[in-house]
Amino acid sequence: MLDQHMELRCRKIGLLLISLGTPDAPTYGAVRRYLKEFLSDKRVIETPKLFWFPILYGPILTLRPIRSRRAYAKIWDHERNESPLRTYSRSQAEILQTLLESDAEVAWAFRYGTPSIEAGLADLKEKGCDRILLFALYPQYSATSTATAYDKAFDVLKTMRWQPAVRTVPAYYDKPAFIKALAQSVTQSLDALEWNPDKILASYHSIPKSYWDKGDPYPDQCLDTSSLLRAELGISESDLLTSFQSRVGPTQWVQPYTDQMVKQLAAEGVKKLAVLAPAFSADCLETLEEINMQLRASFLEAGGSHFHYIPCLNDSDHGMAMLEDISRTELAGWIDNQDS
Repeated sequence: MLDQHMELRCRKIGLLLISLGTPDAPTYGAVRRYLKEFLSDKRVIETPKLFWFPILYGPILTLRPIRSRRAYAKIWDHERNESPLRTYSRSQAEILQTLLESDAEVAWAFRYGTPSIEAGLADLKEKGCDRILLFALYPQYSATSTATAYDKAFDVLKTMRWQPAVRTVPAYYDKPAFIKALAQSVTQSLDALEWNPDKILASYHSIPKSYWDKGDPYPDQCLDTSSLLRAELGISESDLLTSFQSRVGPTQWVQPYTDQMVKQLAAEGVKKLAVLAPAFSADCLETLEEINMQLRASFLEAGGSHFHYIPCLNDSDHGMAMLEDISRTELAGWIDNQDS
């Protein structure tokens, strides 16, 4: 016991990168387990459990895993036997550890699925971290993403007798390092093409409009990101448009809807379209299958001739430089006084 206490007194700093999550396999059972955890989260679905759970445990968890399993199978990395999000999440943590060197111990976790936030915090605690920075990788804040990630971390902290000091990274939708990294990503991706897009579309994951009406700032921050990105790229509002994707059910979601917009653009004569997803820190089902497959097909079927998906920042040099910049900013004071 004495050795354990001595190890914990080494006063290391920890950083936990938190992403949404992914099923462990593109199978019905694995996808159902993932969806069950995700869709049982009261931050994601605010409908009272009395009304929601019969629907969730009835048609949704019976039928939706079938469709989702097929979608995951299309993007699955069978060589590594994992989803791209898991690959990128691991790589982001490994590269950030190299960039931060001995200033902090870096771990990664998913809000839903494995590795869990509980496992990530335990890993950092075992390494002697008595100060931990929680970094939810969502540029724009939403209760459905950022808040629930930190909620889960705090729930784990409640069970600890010896808690570490904790900080959380705030939304970084307007941070210069983020906007610069996005602009670099757009420029590099488009420079590799043999054609120039007529329009660029920034597609963000949507939320129910009722959440926005109750005060969730997410849609406003998405619009701010688009505005700042236009300024950084030096293009007009008509050249870079904004829309929202991934709506489900009959509920009204924040608009304009991405799937409807691409059809409208094609009908208006737009032939060449480039799409990016600034709300995602790493490519996942919503970007690789929904945008690069489904949306591509919709645009071309509606009359478009060229479609290009601009990848997420992932573990690119400019993306990792941004994560390091934000991490060091939020770790200020801790890193500066490690020996004190």
